[in-house]
Amino acid sequence: MQGNNKDWALLILRIVFGGFMLYGHGWRKLMKFFSDDPIKFANPFGLGAEASLGLTVFAEVLCAFLILIGFKSKWASIPLIITMIVAAFMIHGADPFGKKEMALIYLAGYVVIALLGSGKFSIDHLLKRNS
Repeated sequence: MQGNNKDWALLILRIVFGGFMLYGHGWRKLMKFFSDDPIKFANPFGLGAEASLGLTVFAEVLCAFLILIGFKSKWASIPLIITMIVAAFMIHGADPFGKKEMALIYLAGYVVIALLGSGKFSIDHLLKRNS
């Protein structure tokens, strides 16, 4: 892939996978902390629903935002990769493929971001260029 095309592809990948996760999944989970309702959330590691939700919000809000802006994207993708592995194989492990498909698609996108990084159109590139 040509350099400029690769950078545009990484920008699109970051916007889609960072933005969709943040807006479509993470924000809703973040709002559970501010709800008057008791927290009900999966507890796959026995840490408690609140801790499990907190770790998921960290990944789906903070890490997704970092990917969206292209800051430390390789590192930010790791918690999201772990979260998607847990979602696909622990939370939806016994479910039919259609239930785990979205987590697997996100997993694939975050693995690509972890391997390729942020690209030229990112905060990482700006910081590298100015140092």
